[in-house]
Amino acid sequence: MLEKKVIEAFPEVNEIKDEELRKKVIKTWVMAMEKGGWTELKGIPYTLVIETKREFIEHTRTVTKTAMAAAFARGDLNMDHVIAAALLHDVGKLLEFTRKGGKVVKSSYGKMVRHPVSGGILATEAGLPDEIVHAIVAHSKEGDAVKRTPLAVLIHHCDFIDFETDKARR
Repeated sequence: MLEKKVIEAFPEVNEIKDEELRKKVIKTWVMAMEKGGWTELKGIPYTLVIETKREFIEHTRTVTKTAMAAAFARGDLNMDHVIAAALLHDVGKLLEFTRKGGKVVKSSYGKMVRHPVSGGILATEAGLPDEIVHAIVAHSKEGDAVKRTPLAVLIHHCDFIDFETDKARR
């Protein structure tokens, strides 16, 4: 049932040609939903840092589509890895956030462990390749402490293009 919700929320997962990789991406989302206590992905904000009406699904899909377009234009990145990393870049937010009194807030776990780290842990547990795990962990400020791979650079910038565009609209 959760697998179906993941595929409906993120149809781009079907663009991953490597069936084993596609299954691991879906598995990562399902694990995050189960561990975070989420039965639905709709209605979750993608950030608690700025006020926005845009939701988690929309942000994730925008980052994924932007990353796919940039990777296609470049022609030198593994497209399956691009799609997987983009779809999973914020998966850890399902552990960082929780619903309390009808509102989404930081969870007690999320106050200690930010989503790039928890997302990397989930991806590792699902058996995803190190390059994808690195892109998840390095997509935000945590990545400033390491040398980002080309995939991680792409995901980092696509994420911030979407976030900073929303921020500038405020």
